[in-house]
Amino acid sequence: MKKNLRLPTALHQAIYRSLRHYLSLAAPLFDSPLCEPSISWQQRGTTAGSAWLSEWQIRLNPVLCLENQQAFVDEVIPHELAHLLVWKKFGRVAPHGREWRWMMETVFSVSAERTHKFEVTSVAGQTFPYHCHCQQHALTVRRHNRVVRGETEYRCRQCAQTLIFGEFQP
Repeated sequence: MKKNLRLPTALHQAIYRSLRHYLSLAAPLFDSPLCEPSISWQQRGTTAGSAWLSEWQIRLNPVLCLENQQAFVDEVIPHELAHLLVWKKFGRVAPHGREWRWMMETVFSVSAERTHKFEVTSVAGQTFPYHCHCQQHALTVRRHNRVVRGETEYRCRQCAQTLIFGEFQP
């Protein structure tokens, strides 16, 4: 990924328009005016965005945003803003629980999807081959290093066998 990735001005404007639109939809739910959360472009990896509650901040992945511009405006911004607003209104609750779904569907009129379905090959990190009895698995660098250091072992969700480093041999 380029370190100096620059997003088009029109995309920045669309992101902020979306943020202000959904913020205005939620404003009547609160007794005092809502300040606009800051937007940071520091999200990395395959995550599209995240809400940093105590910082009142939305972090967005610039690479995925550039590749999925309209979806960020229509889906990612309301998704992350809903997390912030639910925290402000209800305190600590389940991240994608009924309060969050209510904010998404009733207040914002946006489908309450927990995860995105973006193509992530451009941002996916190196993986390491592991296998079990039934299939091949790809572990991230972080998980592979935990196995190497002996901190943990991972199991297949299908056959429950401990994953073994190396290619699958059927």
